[in-house]
Amino acid sequence: MTALTEHHLKLGANLAPDRIPLDYGDLAAEFESVSGSAILLDRSHEGRILLSGRDRLNLVNRMSTNDVAALAENNGCATIFTNANARILFRVVCLNRPEGLLLISEAGQGGALAEFLRRNIFFGDKAALRESAGETAQFAIHGPSAHAVVASLAPAAADLALMGCIELEAAGCRLTLARRKPLCGEHWLFICPAEQAAAVHSLLLREGSASGLIPAGSLTYNALRIRSGRPAGLELSSNYIPLEVGLWDEVSFSKGCYTGQEIIARMESRRRLAKTIVKLNLSELVAAPAQIFADGRAVGRLTSSVAAPDGQIYALAVVRLNQARAGASLSIGEQEVEATVKEYAGCQPPYVAQLIQEK
Repeated sequence: MTALTEHHLKLGANLAPDRIPLDYGDLAAEFESVSGSAILLDRSHEGRILLSGRDRLNLVNRMSTNDVAALAENNGCATIFTNANARILFRVVCLNRPEGLLLISEAGQGGALAEFLRRNIFFGDKAALRESAGETAQFAIHGPSAHAVVASLAPAAADLALMGCIELEAAGCRLTLARRKPLCGEHWLFICPAEQAAAVHSLLLREGSASGLIPAGSLTYNALRIRSGRPAGLELSSNYIPLEVGLWDEVSFSKGCYTGQEIIARMESRRRLAKTIVKLNLSELVAAPAQIFADGRAVGRLTSSVAAPDGQIYALAVVRLNQARAGASLSIGEQEVEATVKEYAGCQPPYVAQLIQEK
C-alpha cells in the first residue's frame, strides 16, 4: 500500500480497484462543493507519457487532429488520434514542457496509447518515449474557487493562460501545474513525483481550506463530466468522428496532413454532419449504452448517464441531426423511457445550428 493510498483511506475514501477514490463518504457534499467552492480529485489513473527528442512535436502532429507542431514551450492543447476512417482512437492533452512533450490520456488508456505511439515511431524519427504514470501522481482541482487555491499556492500561476503550464516548487518537490478546459468553474492540474504525492495532496487541502476545498472522488467527477457535456468513454470510441462528439475545437483545419484528415476536412468543407452529441433529460435512469428511438425508428445511442447527488439525471447521446433540436421527444431502450433533447454538448461546428434548422 502506498503512502497516497493510506492518506486517502485516512480521509475516509472508498477506493476503486485501481486505488483511485470513488468518494469520501458524502457524495452530496462533494457534488455541492464543486458548485460553490472547489473539489480536489486524484486523477492518477490518467496516463502520462513523455516524448523527448527533436521530432516529438512533429510525431504527434502527423498522427492527430490539432496543430501540435505550433505549440510554444509551456503551452498545451488537446488533440485526437484517429484511424484512416477518421474514427476516434485516443484523446490526449499535450503539454510542451522543457523536458519533452507530455501526453495525458483518458483514464486507464496510458498503456494502450504508449503502445500505439511506439508502433508509429519510425526508423529515423528522433523521438523517445517514456511512460511516467508510475513515477508520478496527478491531481485536479475543479470549481469556482479553484483559481483562489492556485493563487494562494503559486501567485505567479494565477494568470496562466488556458492550456498553459509551468513548473513550481512545493511540498519539497517540483510540480507541473497546468490550466485545463473547465467542467465546472476553473480546472487546474497538478503532477508531482509519486513519492511526494500524499504530501502534495495534503498541502493542496491545507492551502484550499479557506476557499472551501474538499476531497472528492471519481463518482462526483463522472457526474460533473456528463452534466457539462464533456465526451469520454463510449463517446471517445471508434464509433464516432471527432466532429460528431463535440470536439470541433480540438481539430485544426489549417495544418498539414494527419491520419484521417481527408474525411474530417471533407465533412467540414461540405458542412456534412449526420449526427451529433446532445444532452438529454430522462424520465428515469437508463444505463448506457442503449438505443434511442423517434417514432419507432432508431436515431442514435445513449452514451453516458448518471443519477447525480442533486437528484437530477444527466445523460449524453449521439443522435441523428434531425433529432438534435432542443425539445425533441425521444425514447430509450425496450422500455421506451421518455427522453427530451436539452441542448447540444461539447464544442459544435459553427454551422450545426443551421443544419438542424434545415432538417
